[in-house]
Amino acid sequence: MTRGGPVLRIGEVAARSGVSVRALRYYEEQGLLAAPRSPSGQRRYPEDAVDRVHFIQLLYAAGLTSKDVLELLPCVHTGTATPAMMARLLEQRDRIDGQIAELTRARERLDEVIRVGREHVVADAS
Repeated sequence: MTRGGPVLRIGEVAARSGVSVRALRYYEEQGLLAAPRSPSGQRRYPEDAVDRVHFIQLLYAAGLTSKDVLELLPCVHTGTATPAMMARLLEQRDRIDGQIAELTRARERLDEVIRVGREHVVADAS
């Protein structure tokens, strides 16, 4: 089950990793997180499940889908990545770079509106 190490209940993993119990169940449904069961049917997670959840969250925050995460998780355990995995990561980085450039342009336009607005601020009449 956990190779003799400590086991954690779903609520403990959720609390330690900062995600909801519902999210952990979703990760399990997607094949991202294994949850061996006790004889009574309770999920029992190995101690390293918390680190795995943090890594999954990092990949989600980087814009990867559940499918992408599922494809990348094996390289975490083996320490090697396939050319296809690297291509997907580079593609995601390029996508994020494009979003950053768009947001930077939007901020620059907003800064200009703020500059013009400051020139026309009317003092409070009260």
